[in-house]
Amino acid sequence: MKERMEELIQIINEADYNYHTLDNPTITDQEYDKYLRELIEIEEAHPDWVREDSPTQHAGGKIIEGFEKVTHKIPMMSISDVFSESEVVAFDERIKKEGYNPEYVCELKIDGLSVSLLYEKGKLVRAATRGDGTIGEDITHNAKTIKVIPLKLKEEVDIEVRGEIFMNKKTLEKLNEEREKNGQPLLQNCRNAAAGSIRQLDSKVAAQRKLDNFIYHLPNPLDYGIHTHSEALEYMKKLGFKTNPNNRLVKDINGVLEYIDEKAKQRESLPYDIDGIVIKVNNIDEQQRLGTTAKYPKWATAYKFPAKEVLTKLTDIIFTVGRTGQITPNAVLEPVIVAGSTISRATLHNEDYVKEKDLKIGDIVSIRKAGDVIPEVVEVKKERRTGQEKDFVMITNCPMCNTPLVKKEGQVDYYCPNKKCPARNIESLIHFVSRDAMNIDGLGDRIMEDFYNFHFIATIPDIYSLKEHEKDLTRLEGYGDKSVTNLLNAIEESKKNSLEKLIFGLGIPHVGAKTAKLLAQKYKTLQNLMEQTEEELTKVPDIGAIIAKSVVDYFNDPHHKAIVEELIELGINTTYLGQEIVEDEDFAGKSFVLTGSLTIFTREEAKEKIESLGGKTVGSVSKNTSVVIVGEKPGSKYEKALKLGIPIWTEEEFKDKLQ
Repeated sequence: MKERMEELIQIINEADYNYHTLDNPTITDQEYDKYLRELIEIEEAHPDWVREDSPTQHAGGKIIEGFEKVTHKIPMMSISDVFSESEVVAFDERIKKEGYNPEYVCELKIDGLSVSLLYEKGKLVRAATRGDGTIGEDITHNAKTIKVIPLKLKEEVDIEVRGEIFMNKKTLEKLNEEREKNGQPLLQNCRNAAAGSIRQLDSKVAAQRKLDNFIYHLPNPLDYGIHTHSEALEYMKKLGFKTNPNNRLVKDINGVLEYIDEKAKQRESLPYDIDGIVIKVNNIDEQQRLGTTAKYPKWATAYKFPAKEVLTKLTDIIFTVGRTGQITPNAVLEPVIVAGSTISRATLHNEDYVKEKDLKIGDIVSIRKAGDVIPEVVEVKKERRTGQEKDFVMITNCPMCNTPLVKKEGQVDYYCPNKKCPARNIESLIHFVSRDAMNIDGLGDRIMEDFYNFHFIATIPDIYSLKEHEKDLTRLEGYGDKSVTNLLNAIEESKKNSLEKLIFGLGIPHVGAKTAKLLAQKYKTLQNLMEQTEEELTKVPDIGAIIAKSVVDYFNDPHHKAIVEELIELGINTTYLGQEIVEDEDFAGKSFVLTGSLTIFTREEAKEKIESLGGKTVGSVSKNTSVVIVGEKPGSKYEKALKLGIPIWTEEEFKDKLQ
């Protein structure tokens, strides 16, 4: 189950990066939601497994190179999703348990790009994307081309408002008509067209796209004497902003359900794409008291419309090789348009998955998706079979290097054992430079694929010899002198990373980011780690027999040894640079949960201090939790701790323990 958790974290984090940063989603919203729920269930059952890089701990998103970074004074939080009317009712019941009988504002969930607009004395001074919620991208030059965004307000007021930039359906149709005439590729859907337009460096391109905008949020209404969300919407409309005429104030949950039913029926006739309904507590004072989780406001939720299903033909099943050598079957589908985008591929995960669904080549299958992404195969339509279909046969040799495949005992996946397999190698290179590993800015997936195909990078050490190809790089399309210099500087800077980044980047099977940090803290240098036996490694808390064997096997492999030795010669740091662990009886071996708003420490500072004294932090409360540390406005975790009789520390008590 822990392996499944790590697999889910990798899938979701990669999906977040592709969706939020590259505007190139690779899985459907429905798949994403399913994976996230599965991950939450595993983490709730095993809170001591929760990793710092888990998507349940933070919002996803990165900054696109070429745009200036913008720090939001008030974070732009995500909104939690629900997928059925019963979950909408449960949301209402949770709020009522807090002692409120709320009115709600219902809004259409526009499928576009979130934006923050900042005005000083009524003049637009900055527009920014949501980014990761704390840091976004400055898109002022493009926002100014959107006619409905006022450059000057009707009052000379200092204000920040938030909303959604989107493209209307008819606008997309007209653009695609022109693009077809000019022999250009068609824009697949409104959401991606809007996001791609707003991230153009040339504002003329954005202006030609005729984007639209609705404003839906005032982050600090109390500063303007406003005490309801509906009043905030009216105030923003009065200032000159465009708000959605479909917004509706309802008295209770019955009004919410009526609104959902009505808008679901009207969805296709709307001039723009929506993928759900946003439900917000109207009273601002109630919002403040309800508070937030680390990621979501507790006073709002988004009902997502069910994913659509379409039928198409499964024309073939092909196989790909991942970073660890894992073999994945993939469905080749007869191209079909779903929700505005053309679908032709879908992952089938593993042999058991294909057999469980009883898929045959030539079958008519149903697929579903909620955006421009690779879909999920839902089921085969057996009644459509003609007898000409071909049975699925799992391959026995690697599709890239023809090495016989192996299947590990107790696992469902097949692996290519050839560590020099070309497909496996490129995946390992991409992993090495990723954010949680060596975090080399500028070496994204596509760039790594280009450099691999151009024979600039074939092994991990080649990354640090890329400067030898500096002249060749500047001759490539899209690579100027400045971008090449920035890339080479980022590569050089990564040599200074702490040891845990290198351990994780090496791609040792079963060693995630959190395990890499544990090993780095314990053994201090890479050389010390390489000298450990399986028996010694299993003495480290949270290091089991499987991980221990994997680490020893990795460093005993001559190929891996050669890579490590070459990295050392290239000047890569192999020493742990983080805080040392000094075990303390109040912290050593104990698990801690942080809840509420901390005022003395940031959450990251609190986590570091706990870990430096031999403790660990987990995401949810269970009977195995040692202590719950509460800040201001603690939520359900505090209540659960009371019920379970778990020791509770205030932030002041936590500070005293540290001293």
